[in-house]
Amino acid sequence: MATIKDVAAEAGYSIATVSRVLNNDPNLSVTEETRKKIFEAAEKLNYRKKTIRPLVKNIAFLYWITDKEELEDVYFKTMRMELEKLAKANNVELTTYKITDGIDQVPDDIQGFIAVGGFSEKELDRLRKITKCGVFLDTAPDPDHFDSVLPDLKRITTRAIDFFMEKKHTEIGFVGGTYYNPNTGEDEMDIRERTFRTYMQEAGLLKESYIFCNRGFSVENGYHLMKKAIQRLGEDLPTAFFVASDPIAVGCLQALNEHGIAIPGRVSIISVNNISITKYVSPPLTTFHIDIHEICKNAIQFLLEQVLEKRKTVKTLYIGAKLIVRKSTN
Repeated sequence: MATIKDVAAEAGYSIATVSRVLNNDPNLSVTEETRKKIFEAAEKLNYRKKTIRPLVKNIAFLYWITDKEELEDVYFKTMRMELEKLAKANNVELTTYKITDGIDQVPDDIQGFIAVGGFSEKELDRLRKITKCGVFLDTAPDPDHFDSVLPDLKRITTRAIDFFMEKKHTEIGFVGGTYYNPNTGEDEMDIRERTFRTYMQEAGLLKESYIFCNRGFSVENGYHLMKKAIQRLGEDLPTAFFVASDPIAVGCLQALNEHGIAIPGRVSIISVNNISITKYVSPPLTTFHIDIHEICKNAIQFLLEQVLEKRKTVKTLYIGAKLIVRKSTN
């Protein structure tokens, strides 16, 4: 088994220097070339290969989520916290830039970036000019140039519809939010709604009057949209709804419970994300569990492949989801 002494001999540096570099001593001042030689020697000799994590500096974390969006949807807060935790565990130094800072505040000399949120073509062009190493979480806005790791929302949507149809539902509605296009400044159809429309059309079950959408993925939005559905449709309310996110679904449950509409006796609900509250609402929500840890873990790995291993091929990874069946479906 290789020792520090062996690595020092291979790299051509003192044992003390090699030890401090391999342990990422923050008080040690050496060139990047020296660090690289030492880590390459350690890898070559298979010295503690599984535990060596070179310090990766100057990585921008572009958190393009507003405070209001994070407050309304815990999904993004959970993703941010998980990413920060995994970055620290993998010795990746993140510097956070928020949408309020603007893309021009990101330095020209970053090694790479990890990004969450919606980015305009102008912002993407800026990123392309300053680095070739980048990973987007939850979206894939530039798959020709940067990596992406995201939940497979198309598959989640079709699986929800299949579940309802297997339960003999034919009157199926959709409640969701809209996607804000930073290029046009307009609200556009979210991928879940687009997929819902296409798949239901193919099944011959699409009814425009059963679709309710508005900007935002909040509890309040879900409450108002379901109130609108109840008032507009009355006895013709669908027997099942696919809801785009858990916060929206919680609002839908509130409206249905207020009007004395039995869940799932009269209306079944399937949602997306499996945030912690879904187990405790009345009734507990059937929802797709999106593994945020897996998304963030792969994002960090993709970044390290680009920065340390100099991978050039662009990757887009879709993460599957598990349906957690609870009492909001029959």
